[in-house]
Amino acid sequence: MAISVFHLFSIGIGPSSSHTVGPMRAARQFVSNLEKEGLLPQVHRVKIDLYGSLALTGKGHGTDLAILLGLEGETPEGIDPNLVQTKVEHIRAIHQLNLFGKKAIEFHESTELIFHYDKQLPFHPNGMRFHVFDAEEKEIKVEVFYSVGGGFIVDHASASADAHLGENAHQLPFSFKTADELLDICRKNQLKIEEVMMANELTWRTEKEVREGLLNIWQVMKTCVDRGCLQEGILPGGLNVRRRAAGLLRSLTDPNRKKTPAEVMEWVSLWALAVNEENAAGGRVVTAPTNGAAGVIPAVMHYYEKLIEDASDQGIVTFMLTAGAMGILYKEGASISAAEMGCMGEVGVACSMAAAGLAAALGATNEQIENAAEIGMEHNLGLTCDPIKGLVQIPCIERNTMGAIKAINAAMLALQGDGSHRVSLDQVIATMRQTGHDMQDIYKETSLGGLAVNVPEC
Repeated sequence: MAISVFHLFSIGIGPSSSHTVGPMRAARQFVSNLEKEGLLPQVHRVKIDLYGSLALTGKGHGTDLAILLGLEGETPEGIDPNLVQTKVEHIRAIHQLNLFGKKAIEFHESTELIFHYDKQLPFHPNGMRFHVFDAEEKEIKVEVFYSVGGGFIVDHASASADAHLGENAHQLPFSFKTADELLDICRKNQLKIEEVMMANELTWRTEKEVREGLLNIWQVMKTCVDRGCLQEGILPGGLNVRRRAAGLLRSLTDPNRKKTPAEVMEWVSLWALAVNEENAAGGRVVTAPTNGAAGVIPAVMHYYEKLIEDASDQGIVTFMLTAGAMGILYKEGASISAAEMGCMGEVGVACSMAAAGLAAALGATNEQIENAAEIGMEHNLGLTCDPIKGLVQIPCIERNTMGAIKAINAAMLALQGDGSHRVSLDQVIATMRQTGHDMQDIYKETSLGGLAVNVPEC
């Protein structure tokens, strides 16, 4: 599967890449297909069925809102987060959808957007089925999509039980699926990991476009942190979780504050908290590689930019390209979906990506980078996903602070070695995949196990 770094770092809205961003893209793709096939004028009614994790935690993750907006033609990267509630409230008030902004139809959410809590479609836990009917109630089209993590979607026809979801025919000069293959390419061609990634990215864009695109994504990450550091109050959803980033910033910048050796960790935690509080509030974030783990990489990149003396834009580009390479390895070898792998599929992967990216930006060898990525995941293996009330708040927000700090520690440990180590990144990814498959479904973004059932919701 040809994956660009821009697939792994995409701009969207919270609170979830798999439950919000992916479903919005799927709904929009469905109505786009209707228009391309000339079927849009015939549509009289639409019905949507949600399955598996999309049903079980869809309400808390805003899946219903995302579906409605996607059917109207909105995109995660284009919609103003401040207008989401207003637009959805309008749809619900008039009981009408304007498909792709071109075809108005009557819509009754209670009977036409169905959550199947006890059913799951084949191939992936995040499944959704779209139906449209004409005026005589004849079904004129049905299509199934899967939201496979990080905002990626695939239709049912592309899915296969024996292959990765969403294979494509895009040709790359340096194709790799394992860390061993990537390191071998680097050795044979005397290239750094970021140079391999840049060569692949040039099949989609010019080098100038790649650099500018990555720095623009970095700017969006910084804006998200800045915004998150200013917002106060209670996060939506009913858990009454208070936003903490603004208060922590005031504490860290208090001139009368007593300095402590742990202050660096507090700053890293602040940057991660700011992003994930914004995500939980439905704000603008960058999937990195998912929304649930969106705070890890920006927090570590802030650590690099603000606390490393010779930090540069080139270091940021190196960081993101290298982190992207690690993300590809997990996408190919396991999954970045918490509904498949548990939270190690989100926060664990983000930690591993950030560790590799930081090590690369600090001048690590390819072997040290692979070691950093391995350390980052090895100590997240088996991490469950058990969001209370199906909201990306507890334990998700704090979990990003832990992932960011682990990533920095992993990079530092790897830089102290020569790159040789006993457990390889490929072995860790294989273990992650096996662990995820063996893990009970109640611990994989269903809110049926762990903290989600052992902590009262209110």
